[in-house]
Amino acid sequence: MPIPKMLAGGVAAALALGAGGAIVHEALDSSPSAAGTQTTASARPIAANSTPSAIYDGAKDAVTYIVADTPQGQATGSGFVVSKDGLIVTNDHVVDGASRVQVIVGTSKQAQQATVVGADPSRDLALLKVDGHDLRTLSLGDSSSIGVGDNTYAIGNPFGLDHTFTTGIVSALNRDLQAPDGATISGAIQTDAAINPGNSGGPLLDADGKVIGVNSQIETGSTNGAEGGNVGIGFAIPASTVKAFIADAKGGKLAPSQQEQQADPWGQGQQQQQEQQADPWGQGQQQQQADPWGQGQQQQEQQADPYGLGIG
Repeated sequence: MPIPKMLAGGVAAALALGAGGAIVHEALDSSPSAAGTQTTASARPIAANSTPSAIYDGAKDAVTYIVADTPQGQATGSGFVVSKDGLIVTNDHVVDGASRVQVIVGTSKQAQQATVVGADPSRDLALLKVDGHDLRTLSLGDSSSIGVGDNTYAIGNPFGLDHTFTTGIVSALNRDLQAPDGATISGAIQTDAAINPGNSGGPLLDADGKVIGVNSQIETGSTNGAEGGNVGIGFAIPASTVKAFIADAKGGKLAPSQQEQQADPWGQGQQQQQEQQADPWGQGQQQQQADPWGQGQQQQEQQADPYGLGIG
């Protein structure tokens, strides 16, 4: 099967992952005003087998709009709150390499800084933290109990259209996805609920309003890596994988990723950071060692003429 496509929004660019696969980036308006939604309906508790409108009202204040500044440009995606004090689940490819991550929680329209506290490219999941108190949360359901034909509901920010709500069914189970680092994510849920670039990291809900998966990839039908949108085939990382990831992140098992984040807060990558340490002024490691004053002279000439007056 051709590799599906990632769903993060951002600048017009595509990073190929393999035959027919790409991380999709679209030019989106990521300003807080574009992310806000006017709504007058009050949030209602989610009850078993609720109506679609009740599921939306119960979930909308826990769904987040994520804007990440990356070397490729500004990427946007979705996420959802899993703890009242501000832990948020999203896709790793939404925030990978970001120098800054901002989050709008629910329909608040208030953007705030977020910290990446855990990331696992092999599962394409990331855990963010924002300042929060008594935030609305979503509960993780039992992805092993769902069956083909069960109702599904997706909430996210496709193409910058915040809090878009779509419905569908479980189309198939136990699909394999390719993670950004080339690892295989097994047990993925296939759905025909419309998801598009910008839906990445958002929740796929069941009829009880619980999260059964994290919307992550789509199949566009393209074989040349071109950008595209929904064709009725989307994939979500199962809740069972998400639960294990959160437990690992809280238990410190993702320490290497966390240490890298602390050591490289601007998302420059380990290799670039090593060069930065050797060349703090960014003039090039080899040239810096040979010509510390940046005058373009050979090292031998610099030693003979330390004031740059010219040997002659």
